Amino acid sequence: MVVMNNSVTREETIDFSNFSSVITGEGQWVPAGFPLPDGSFWQYQEPGAVVIIQDGFLRVAAVPYTRRHDSEQILDNAKHMYFSTASFAPPADGTISFSFDLAATIVGGRPQDLYDGFVSFNVLDFSSGAALDFFVGNDVVATVYGKLPFPGVPDATPSRGPKYFCLFEEMRGTTHTGQQHHYEIVYDSSADRLTFLMDQTEVRCYSNVPFKLGPCTLAMGLMSEKDIQPGKGSVSCHGQGAIGKWGNVKIVRRPAK
Repeated sequence: MVVMNNSVTREETIDFSNFSSVITGEGQWVPAGFPLPDGSFWQYQEPGAVVIIQDGFLRVAAVPYTRRHDSEQILDNAKHMYFSTASFAPPADGTISFSFDLAATIVGGRPQDLYDGFVSFNVLDFSSGAALDFFVGNDVVATVYGKLPFPGVPDATPSRGPKYFCLFEEMRGTTHTGQQHHYEIVYDSSADRLTFLMDQTEVRCYSNVPFKLGPCTLAMGLMSEKDIQPGKGSVSCHGQGAIGKWGNVKIVRRPAK
């Protein structure tokens, strides 16, 4: 993976919207997954997914969901996902923003239950465990701010707050089925501040971020998030599915003032 380091002397904008590699295998995006302790690799790919790249957008339909894992939550949640082939670090004491267009259509999902099925854009720092996301359903949008035990993340005790956490904050009545919005996630390293915007309007802001964001891998996914049931395993697939549309992915890095 190519790492865009923290050395920048002036504002830099990176367009990362060439999606052809999800089909050709060479370029900016690749199928996502994680290595497993037994040496195998768990790949987030629905075998029946339909993938279309057209007019600068990636569209993926996985209806119904079939991928599931009965013991590892992180492997059960994502059904079909792509990772960026480059990672992007904020400038030292500067800011970095990740913006994109996204539309979601959930088929056969439970109304008002975002976590039954949604389309995501994820900013993931595997050096710190940071996860900064938008989750979008037919009628609910959520911002996600977390620090997670991703495979390979160093075990470190924070100076404040919980070691691992995830803060989901839902917004109802802000979208409808298939509606496209413009989203942005902004991290200010010097202020330890994180801001989420939807259609150029701030919808969430967090101060006192307890980690320094490192090189971030981007992800686009079709997902669910239902707790694995003891003695039963995964309950995340019941015939529902999702259609996601992503485009205009841009990263802007601004040096310290």
